[in-house]
Amino acid sequence: MAKRRPEDPPKGSPAWMSTFSDLMNLLLCFFVLLFSMSTVNEEKLQQVVASMQSSVSILPAGGSSIGEGEMISAGVRQLEFLDSYYNEIANSEAEDTVDKEDGKMSVTEAYEQQALSESEKMAEEIQEAVDQSGLEDKVDVEFNAEYVKLNLNGAILFESGQSDLVKEAVPVVKKISKILERYSKNIIEVEGHTDNVPISSAKYANNEVLSMYRALSVANCLRENEKLDPRYIKFAGRGDYVPVADNGTPEGRAQNRRVEIKIYNSYSSDVKE
Repeated sequence: MAKRRPEDPPKGSPAWMSTFSDLMNLLLCFFVLLFSMSTVNEEKLQQVVASMQSSVSILPAGGSSIGEGEMISAGVRQLEFLDSYYNEIANSEAEDTVDKEDGKMSVTEAYEQQALSESEKMAEEIQEAVDQSGLEDKVDVEFNAEYVKLNLNGAILFESGQSDLVKEAVPVVKKISKILERYSKNIIEVEGHTDNVPISSAKYANNEVLSMYRALSVANCLRENEKLDPRYIKFAGRGDYVPVADNGTPEGRAQNRRVEIKIYNSYSSDVKE
């Protein structure tokens, strides 16, 4: 009986080559992923590529290298473009710095500039209203990127060592409340300040307590205007901690005895309806 002829081996590459190719593809993807999350160093990249070529050949027929890691095979050559792409991403922060040096503003600087512009516009409107109300000799207007500040000399508001508004001061504060009506949705903060001459009485334990009561008196007078929302009017006593002049002279102490009304712009007002 004739012997059975053995079956011919299957044509093409052995089956294990498919598994091996999948493994190589997964390894390549893995290393590209690691590469994308790192800061690219071109010199090290070339060394890695050369090392991979010498360890495992994944190039198609004709794939080769010239020199230290310079790949010229089709497909692998695309690593050069990956290098450029990830270098661009990694250096984006440095490019932002260059933009700033070239005169372009960052997001933070642009935000601050917009806030300052709004405060400046508010200050111009308030100064005009102060002049029209005849208060230009009693109220100084200043502004920064957070608020517009109205500075009132304490001598026109209170008697020495007292926190109740004098009779002549009430119309002044009421005129200011009328000016503030257009900013009824902004935070308004009243701050009381004193000089550094110590005070101790049955009612006021120290300058900080006195300044707090003075700020409260002005805040309460503002709240009498029904067009102002009392929720947005705050007050604070700062005592002698924030002088604006030298407490060593009578003139300086007179400047330090003051009440400040700060109208915060929309960028600084945390108002919830």
